[in-house]
Amino acid sequence: MSSSPLSKKRRVSDSETKTGSNCSSSNSLTTELAHTPANGMAKNGSDAEIDEGLYSRQLYVLGHEAMKRMQCSNVLISGLRGLGVEIAKNVILGGVKSVTLHDQGLAEWRDLSSQFYLREEDLGKNRAEVSQTRLAELNSYVPVVSYSGALTDDYLTQFQVVVLTNSPLEEQQRVGELCHSKGIKLVVADTRGLFGQLFCDFGEDMVVFDTNGEQPLTAMISMITKDAAAVVTCLDEARHGFESGDFVTFTEVQGMTELNGCPPVEIKTLGPYTFSICDTTGFSDYIRGGIVSQVKMPKKISFKSLTTSMAEPEFVLTDFAKFDRPGQLHLGFQALHNFQTKHNRLPKPWCQVDGEELVSLAKEVNSIQTGLAKVEELDDELIKKLAFVAAGDIAPLNAFIGGLAAQEVLKACTGKFMPVMQWLYFDALECLPEDGAEALSPEDCAPRNSRYDSQIAVFGSRLQEELAKQRYFLVGAGAIGCELLKNFAMMGLASGEGEVIVTDMDTIEKSNLNRQFLFRPWDVTKMKSETAAAAVKQMNPSVRITGHQNRVGPDTERVYDDDFFESLHGVANALDNVDARMYMDRRCVYYRKPLLESGTLGTKGNVQVVIPFLTESYSSSQDPPEKSIPICTLKNFPNAIEHTLQWARDEFEGLFKQPAENAMQYLTDPKFLERTLKLPGAQPLEVLEAVYKSLVTDCPNSWADCVTWARYHWQCQYSNNIRQLLHNFPPDQLTSSGAPFWSGPKRCPHPLEFSTSNDLHMDYVMAAANLFAQSYGLPCSTDRVAVAKILDSLSVPTFVPRSGVKIHVSDQELQSANASVDDNRLEELKSQLPGAEAASKFKLTAVDFEKDDDSNFHMDFIVAASNLRAENYDIPPADRHKSKLIAGKIIPAIATTTAAVVGLVCLELIKIVQGHKKVESFKNGFMNLALPFFAFSEPIAAPSHKYYDIDWSLWDRFEVKGIKPNGEEMTLREFLDYFKNEHKLEITMLSQGVSMLYSFFMPAAKLKERLALPMTEIVTKVSKKKLGKHVKALVFELCCNDLTDEDVEVPYVRYTIR
Repeated sequence: MSSSPLSKKRRVSDSETKTGSNCSSSNSLTTELAHTPANGMAKNGSDAEIDEGLYSRQLYVLGHEAMKRMQCSNVLISGLRGLGVEIAKNVILGGVKSVTLHDQGLAEWRDLSSQFYLREEDLGKNRAEVSQTRLAELNSYVPVVSYSGALTDDYLTQFQVVVLTNSPLEEQQRVGELCHSKGIKLVVADTRGLFGQLFCDFGEDMVVFDTNGEQPLTAMISMITKDAAAVVTCLDEARHGFESGDFVTFTEVQGMTELNGCPPVEIKTLGPYTFSICDTTGFSDYIRGGIVSQVKMPKKISFKSLTTSMAEPEFVLTDFAKFDRPGQLHLGFQALHNFQTKHNRLPKPWCQVDGEELVSLAKEVNSIQTGLAKVEELDDELIKKLAFVAAGDIAPLNAFIGGLAAQEVLKACTGKFMPVMQWLYFDALECLPEDGAEALSPEDCAPRNSRYDSQIAVFGSRLQEELAKQRYFLVGAGAIGCELLKNFAMMGLASGEGEVIVTDMDTIEKSNLNRQFLFRPWDVTKMKSETAAAAVKQMNPSVRITGHQNRVGPDTERVYDDDFFESLHGVANALDNVDARMYMDRRCVYYRKPLLESGTLGTKGNVQVVIPFLTESYSSSQDPPEKSIPICTLKNFPNAIEHTLQWARDEFEGLFKQPAENAMQYLTDPKFLERTLKLPGAQPLEVLEAVYKSLVTDCPNSWADCVTWARYHWQCQYSNNIRQLLHNFPPDQLTSSGAPFWSGPKRCPHPLEFSTSNDLHMDYVMAAANLFAQSYGLPCSTDRVAVAKILDSLSVPTFVPRSGVKIHVSDQELQSANASVDDNRLEELKSQLPGAEAASKFKLTAVDFEKDDDSNFHMDFIVAASNLRAENYDIPPADRHKSKLIAGKIIPAIATTTAAVVGLVCLELIKIVQGHKKVESFKNGFMNLALPFFAFSEPIAAPSHKYYDIDWSLWDRFEVKGIKPNGEEMTLREFLDYFKNEHKLEITMLSQGVSMLYSFFMPAAKLKERLALPMTEIVTKVSKKKLGKHVKALVFELCCNDLTDEDVEVPYVRYTIR
């Protein structure tokens, strides 16, 4: 699978539904929750400002409207064991109005296996009270209080959402009836060992404003017919993507203008480029153009109460391979409640007698069912397993169900995304030993007053001992990294002689705090890995964690060398980019270590497990490359805000970063000129012209010079260049076929007139002048009045469009145009550029784009530059929030998805540590919590190849010892002979990395010299790099022929030299 789920590329979606904030609720909070955030910022409620710095990544998932609705909801979470604290953590991070924690129980040993805010010194104290102080630190905007009284009807009416965990069935039914009658939304969540249960009742008239969270689609129109059911045809650049039943509206239609701004119309799709709409027979004739946009329509859904729904259940399937499980578990969970009522305890771990009793109780429950809840035949073995593990309480399962349940709470508060209708069951029985239950005995799983009692209840003490010895490498300490560390600590990974090494070179930023829950506001600017390691040691002091600040890659192979990797039991990736993932994947394949891979994108998440000799690797499947925007579209023919934002990003790099880099290289690196002149095509001239501009023509001496430069550049980009484009292609220009040139995706632009009273124009000049001043080390200014004075005194030369200027209409035309280089101009530039002695005069600094600092003018420039160009082309502008998403290539993120995904990762970890050998025991998973949708699949086996009768996969290799018994190293001739004699393979080509060491077509003299050399000598000679002391082995790639002279595919060679 992939990094950003569904694909390894980064995609973004920012869907927003414009609906009024529905804060008016019959259930207003009666207890006044006094609260002032530590940072003195916004109050909660409908008039609250949203802290975009904190909620930035979540806002791209939920949108501002949903966030405002969430800030009106008081949430009660009952039951503060492992599942309750997980739900509370995610809901508090989300940003509801208030959270009340309810629990009448005291902390016990068995809670510590998953309740990460309880410590050993808290045993015997009320779970809600102890957790309150730690949970309250997660988000200063959300007041958190604890309550240990009874859940009376009166008490419950002050909440908009009630969550029950660890609650008896009678209480669930009583609270369920009250909530259903009073319009309070209810979520019931439970975990029992390896089984999870979730139920939702959001009332009889719940309104969902956005069912899937996807960006509304838009398409350009090429034709609309006049018909009773008019057919709309879209441009064949891309499929429209609409579905029958979608609603759309129209803009910019010429001719049939009645459609512009019409109320949303329901459509019926006819094909990938066509769909039908309403009756247009009475409308004007269609001429050309038009944009059709999808409109998200509110959807009303009705829920049954808990008691009604128990008898007539509707299930959300979590695993299509287990389609009959929900019905069985629906009865099993009821039987468990009955068992608890009867015995005042859960079934004992792996106790046969209790197992059989639960089966007979489940049969009783089934026999009295009349509706959909009745099953034909009870799965006795499944119900027994439920009994065997029900006393367990494991962190990964709580993380998964807790992530889902918290997302349902957010849906209840906001109406954003489709709720679970109404029951969801999940199990992870594949985590149990592959050799069956014989492996576990009641004695081995009995409690022993250890913090891992609830995990031992499921897996026995042997797994606990194995977990303690594990040595794991965690790459990344961001959102996924924090969740993994929390689960590792609860599970007792590396709590003995093992160790977790976590590396992350990033520091903590404010926007991280919304989901990277191990960090607090006072940790901002500290290193992530060290802070996370310290936070987790508070949760479980016996876990051994070491924090590093290294980026993984070829540069750190001296640190993460053969000794390091060979000492590991496995690797967990918590990365945010595909390149680093691919690199770690290659390392894991080479060292034959298991890899746990996961990623999230908004409400989508995925998990992939890579097991040596069993599964394919992460890199085995590749996504198609991301579609890039054609250069000519960016340069002259933008038609979407994405185009103008990419253009603005290119402007930023081309004005404030590259020129300064090139100019400083020219001044400080004597070989720069020589290298530049060797560049292909017109590049040498372009680079030197830019250096000449930076050091001579454009070089400013004062703040006023920077303002002048910015004003002239504005004139050039938003007026002069547009005038030149319209001179070449006038608005009424026709193509060779007689069609209008400016039609379809080509929008006809118009030049802008500068005015100091236009805020956007001033924003541009302020940002550009400040960035220009920064790059020359000159003082900056934010005084707009003074800048306006400078601008008013400037006289800007009048522009006259030139004839003979070539503007390329397509990228093909651009590529085929031969760029001729003016050698005279090159010589002229070389003579006019300042000499090296001038270096001390200049101090240019390249400006690196940083999206999250609002005081650095970077986003100010991007927003102004993009929106001015959008105005040129009549493209609707984008606000700062949306601009930042697209230009900053931000990945939308929310804590709920991360928690759920990491829960699944840690279930796979349990299988790896137990040494599962069957590919069908492992599960790759994909989820989209917005829909909600889940899919699990067996990992794909490693593809098999063959030469002669030998089968091999990506996990196999030739092992060659480079040092002979006499201590001398193998020569190339001996290496080639070894393959001929030992493997009957004739090597035709041999390479190491990018260096070709041998090929059959080499010149004879060169070949003769090489054949006698030791292999490492050839490598250092060809690559011109010395081998580091840490290098124990080299990797060689081979091309070979077999005895029949046929080309055969063979594995790589691991050539050991130390």
